Amino acid sequence: MEERRRLTYKINREFLDEGTLDEMGGRSNSKTSLRDKMKDSLSCSGSKVKSCLLKTIPVASWLPRYSFRDNALGDLVSGISVGIMQLPQGMAYALLSSVPPVFGLYSSFYPVLIYFIFGTSRHISVGTYAVMSVMIGGVVDQLAPDSNFEIWNNVTNSSIIDTVARDKERVQIAATVTFMSGLFQILLGLIKFGFVVTYLSEPLVRGYTTGAAIHVIVSQLKYTFGISPKRHTGPVSLIYTVLEICYLLPKTNIGTLVVSIVSIVCLILAKELNAYLGKKLPVPLPMELFAVVIATVISWQVNLEERYGVAVVGEIPSGLQPPAVPASSIFVQIIGNAFALSVVGYGIAISLGRIFALKYGYKVDSNQELLALGLSNSIGGLFQCFAVSCSMSRSMVQESTGGKTQVAGAVSAVVILFITLWIGSLFEDLPKAVLAAIIFVNLHGIMKQFLDIPALWKTNKVDMLVWVVTFILTLVLNPDFGLLGAIAFSLLTVIFRTQLPKYSLLGQLPGTDIYKPVEDYTQAKQVPGILIFRSSATLYFANAEMYQEALGEKSGIDITKILSRKKKLEAKRKRHEKKMAKKAKKQLKKQRIDMQEEPNSEHQNDIAIIDVDNAPDPSLPRAIILDLSPVNFLDTVGVKTIKSIRRDYGEIDIEVVLTCCQSGVVENLQRGGLFNDKVTKSCLFNTIHDAVLYCQSGKTMCQNDEEEEMNGTHF
Repeated sequence: MEERRRLTYKINREFLDEGTLDEMGGRSNSKTSLRDKMKDSLSCSGSKVKSCLLKTIPVASWLPRYSFRDNALGDLVSGISVGIMQLPQGMAYALLSSVPPVFGLYSSFYPVLIYFIFGTSRHISVGTYAVMSVMIGGVVDQLAPDSNFEIWNNVTNSSIIDTVARDKERVQIAATVTFMSGLFQILLGLIKFGFVVTYLSEPLVRGYTTGAAIHVIVSQLKYTFGISPKRHTGPVSLIYTVLEICYLLPKTNIGTLVVSIVSIVCLILAKELNAYLGKKLPVPLPMELFAVVIATVISWQVNLEERYGVAVVGEIPSGLQPPAVPASSIFVQIIGNAFALSVVGYGIAISLGRIFALKYGYKVDSNQELLALGLSNSIGGLFQCFAVSCSMSRSMVQESTGGKTQVAGAVSAVVILFITLWIGSLFEDLPKAVLAAIIFVNLHGIMKQFLDIPALWKTNKVDMLVWVVTFILTLVLNPDFGLLGAIAFSLLTVIFRTQLPKYSLLGQLPGTDIYKPVEDYTQAKQVPGILIFRSSATLYFANAEMYQEALGEKSGIDITKILSRKKKLEAKRKRHEKKMAKKAKKQLKKQRIDMQEEPNSEHQNDIAIIDVDNAPDPSLPRAIILDLSPVNFLDTVGVKTIKSIRRDYGEIDIEVVLTCCQSGVVENLQRGGLFNDKVTKSCLFNTIHDAVLYCQSGKTMCQNDEEEEMNGTHF
């Protein structure tokens, strides 16, 4: 193996404290006032208006520069492919939302066009998504259950469900929830709240989508077996639903079950065939569309609904729906669900958008994405659409078939419009079991996420715990409240990690100015007489007390005991001095009397003298360096902790100095009152080695020469 090339690294300068650095660097304390910031933000100019307009409506910036030669063919093929996928998926996910299938087509048209205008990602496919659909379905079934629409049939002497009234009510609820979730996204985008996605870590999102996928599967079992279980709501509703499905299994419709099994097997084989021929075919075969067409033809020819009782899609009206006003009366009831939808939809879309942006070298604006999705959902809600997000499967198809811009999305919307206006009614005999099969097969990618558990166990057990807890909470509390619980748990893990940081004593690597934990590096040696202490986390109110305790434990200095003993000795000394002073006073008085009686006699002045040993304890370090380089911020409790440490250790003649290279932390120290007339920035250094040399400079020249030779690196 070729030896690593070694380069000489040498620095020759005096050690520098923070005050000296401020003078050398010409630190400026001037800051822009709030008034100036407001004035600048409210100022208006032609260039500023143009920039704001292009940022708010991104299509106006990239569409005029669209290259037909490079992009048109790929976007056209990609858009047609995605549009064909949107047809079966839109109808299938409409069933998840508990609305008629045609509304899945509307949701694949209006929001896609809106995102084309306002979105910043070039590759994601916006439209119906299983997790979002099942969340909406939960709200719809809770507010408009079948029991609310039962009417008595005098002919059969039994109750039947008024499906027309029920579907009308459910569509209105789904559209209202979608409209409100869009408003939340717009509001979050306007206040620049795009960073909210940082609280949705990858383990959390993957655990959540896996749990939601289980809800999706359970919700579609009724179409697979041809049974009609009641929809349960609230915590552990999934368990009740599964138990009821098991109870109703003897009533399974055999015809429906056969259609389901055949559809699932054929779709799986078709997916495998697509994967096998993937490199040989320019465009993936639309197997789902083939399944829908073939199943519809068979159902129509065999008359599956009347002969075998197989449930079919039913009436699909041609044309588009006129806009409708949302049901404001249920705003209060759905506000929590709408907010959860807005966060989940945005988190999924921005995560996938950033993956493609990183791959192809462009930027996705997180706040603009919030606005784009918010407008897609709010405007879509006015046209009876249900909430949309980004689909992984469609996005992969859009990218792999040559799509390079959102023109592909616009083409897919045109394909859906064509289907809705002219040929949608041809799919009225499509069995619902086929749509359920499409959902099951499309979820296989999400179900593979269970493999994350062993992978995370090997890499990061805390992330694995987040994944598992998120999955369990999503199953138990349903997708809406499960998400809130998962975010809360994820934040708790962050708090626990900052409360349980790693505390280390640092030692110098021989011949360098580099300091590493002595427990991790065998060659790292502690500098004689100097203790260097570091915490791996920031210092704030939650771990300030543990910071002090860890310092005492690592240094072996029981500061409380030493201070208590010192105070006792000081009190004892004062009592002894007071006692001796009284004794001396009596002796002096007696001497005066004796001198009056015997003026010529000689008396010896016998007054005790107390010697106080001011020599420092050799077992204690002369200085402690607190390395604050890992600290991101200090609150008032953190600053008070630093002040307390300096005061307490200073009382036992141990100087405490700090190292920090972050200007924000220095400002926290300054605002917290650490620096004053007595304590200047001379106790704060930019590097550990500067602080070490400062602490060593207080010794005799002989000692300095010996230990500087050990130090290796000189300034």
